[in-house]
Amino acid sequence: MQKAALALIAIIAGLHLYIAWFEIFAWTTKGPEIFTSLAPELFEPTTAIAANQGTYNAFLAAGLIWSLLISDELWRARVATCFLVFVAVAGIVGAATVSTTILFVQTVPAILALFCVHFAQRRAQG
Repeated sequence: MQKAALALIAIIAGLHLYIAWFEIFAWTTKGPEIFTSLAPELFEPTTAIAANQGTYNAFLAAGLIWSLLISDELWRARVATCFLVFVAVAGIVGAATVSTTILFVQTVPAILALFCVHFAQRRAQG
């Protein structure tokens, strides 16, 4: 269960690094290709907003990566739990306000990782 938790945390961190890159650096170039429901002329005026969102996603990725680097299992679990909860909540808000797809891309993996972290921690405790 520990390996599954670490793998899921790494995958989620990678996803948020990609989202951060996309929102900060590729919003106007890749955005119209991905968000086809938005008018192409909306991307340029919303560059600053997207970059701000990208910064938050970078912070989520940084926290998850940090958790992977912590050697103490209890603190690793606590830090991972904190940032996974942030990811799950952000996914719920995104699903409620933008697209239900976000629930499956962001919240569901975070909840699966939370379960794995929890069960791995319980198993380590005895």
